[in-house]
Amino acid sequence: MKKTLSTVIFIFIFQNAISQEKLGRPFFTGDINFTLGINEDYQIGPDDDNGPLIVPSALFFRFGFGYEFKQRIAIAFNSGYDLHWNYDIKAFPTYGSLKYNITEKDDSTHFAEVRYGKMWTPSSNYPDGNYYGIGLGIQSGGEDRLNTIFRIDFHRKGIVGFKNNKLDSVSIGIGFSFF
Repeated sequence: MKKTLSTVIFIFIFQNAISQEKLGRPFFTGDINFTLGINEDYQIGPDDDNGPLIVPSALFFRFGFGYEFKQRIAIAFNSGYDLHWNYDIKAFPTYGSLKYNITEKDDSTHFAEVRYGKMWTPSSNYPDGNYYGIGLGIQSGGEDRLNTIFRIDFHRKGIVGFKNNKLDSVSIGIGFSFF
C-alpha cells in the first residue's frame, strides 16, 4: 500500500512539474483597514464644539499566507490586530479565508471573500470569541508579483458581555498580495 501511494504521489508531482498549465501559486498578503463611526457626543445646533458627526473608530492590521488555485479561488490563513478605541477593545483574530475572483480583466480582478475564525482578547474585560467577515474588493496587478488590493469588509466579532454579544463594523482598506 505504501509503495502504491508513493508511486501515485511521485507521478502527480512529476506531471505537475512538466505540465504547461500551472495549477496554482502560493502568496503572502497584508492589509490595513479603518472603520468610521458616529460621534455619540454630536448634537445638531449652532454650537459645533462637540466635533464632527463621523469619526474614525477602529483600525485593523492583517497579514497572512495562502494558495491560489487557477487564478480563480484562493484559500489563506490570516492573523492580525484589531483596535476599537471607542470601546477600548483590542483583539487578535486568526481566521481562514476563501476568496473567489468574480471577474478578471487584464491584470485586475474583482473578488468576494468570506472569513471565519477565532478571536483572542488580551484584556480581562471581555472573553475570547468568534470572528466572521465578508468582503468585496479589487486586486490591481502591479509589477511582476506585487498586487495592490482595495477592499470593503463587514466584520462581526462575537464578544460575550458586549452589546448583543457581538461587535459589528464595516471597514475600508488597502493592502497588497505578493506571489
